Amino acid sequence: MGIFVAIVFIGIFASLGSALFYLMRDKGGSDKTVNALTVRIGLSVALFLLLLFAHWMGWVRTTGF
Repeated sequence: MGIFVAIVFIGIFASLGSALFYLMRDKGGSDKTVNALTVRIGLSVALFLLLLFAHWMGWVRTTGF
């Protein structure tokens, strides 16, 4: 589960980086920045829902800080 979360985090950061690249390169001339940010939001929401589901199923536990 931890490896999967790490992979999704890398995908989120890659999408954020590509959005920055398209923002700097296209100067807002295309929808590539918006699409990259939409992918980032989708990955973030999917990861959050997956973590909620994994906690409900007992696959991850809270540490009780």
